[in-house]
Amino acid sequence: MKMLINVPENVVADALRGMSAAHPELTVDVENRILVRRDAPVGDKVGLVSGGGSGHEPLHGGFVGRGMLDAACPGAIFTSPVPDQMTRAAAAVDSGNGVLFIVKNYTGDVLNFDMAAELAEDEGIQVGKVLVEDDVAVTDSEFTAGRRGTGGTLFVEKIAGALADEGAPLERVEAIARQVSQSCRSFGVALAPCTTPAKGSPTFDLPAGELELGIGIHGESGRERRPMMTSGEIADFAVDAVLSDLEPDGPVLALVNGMGATPLIELYGFCAEVQRVLDERRVPVARTLVGNYVTSLDMAGASVTLCRADEEMLRLYDAPVNTPGLRWGC
Repeated sequence: MKMLINVPENVVADALRGMSAAHPELTVDVENRILVRRDAPVGDKVGLVSGGGSGHEPLHGGFVGRGMLDAACPGAIFTSPVPDQMTRAAAAVDSGNGVLFIVKNYTGDVLNFDMAAELAEDEGIQVGKVLVEDDVAVTDSEFTAGRRGTGGTLFVEKIAGALADEGAPLERVEAIARQVSQSCRSFGVALAPCTTPAKGSPTFDLPAGELELGIGIHGESGRERRPMMTSGEIADFAVDAVLSDLEPDGPVLALVNGMGATPLIELYGFCAEVQRVLDERRVPVARTLVGNYVTSLDMAGASVTLCRADEEMLRLYDAPVNTPGLRWGC
């Protein structure tokens, strides 16, 4: 498998050096693997910190900046960052108003962020924590107990980040982050597996003419394998899986997310089919976002995330954001 890399063991460090070169508005600590807003800590503001295994770009480092995260901690490929990274990040962004950890529900992430919260509190930093667990495909997996955290993470970081930028206290920022997390549901599909730099071969075998329904973002296979389906058939399956669990009674935010290797022309076509299904189910869509935001290296496929949204959540979603991976209103 051909890859645009030097050596597998330096992939994350090389990417961080590239982030530093391309985005001078960030402070990138390559050695300790931390990305921080250059203006951090921002006075009278709750700091937002997230992180996880690398390979999901632009999540999380690409969402550091005004209106979203104050810092991100990238781990090795598909591997949790360590508590020291998270503690350093919390110290770098704490202005005295506390720090919120946004954690995807994977065993390593949960354990390490819990440990980091204890260490940060020992240093006098007030810490809140919100768990993102939006994937309806499986209840338990090889990576987690309970539902996995996937595309809903973007909505949590965007909406909580906007409220933090308004100067809201930690309790309010944590509360809205939890509300958003509990309002999100996601479902993913793979047309082809991804390849990790260290392995150099696909993470699972998927014969030509077949697809995986209900995949995660760490290269794991899905809950069901079927013959290849049309974009419309996939949308029917994925949206029904989300709606049967979410049961929205009002407008939703929609994320049509690429897994890394699916071109935008296909994603927009898939978005049209997702919109069709939602129209048929009489679910009003308040906002739609299309693109590669929560990826799995070079996996071909897509995921659908829907989030029940009240007026306050929509206002915060629309607020200005200026990060490498998401930007509007600036």
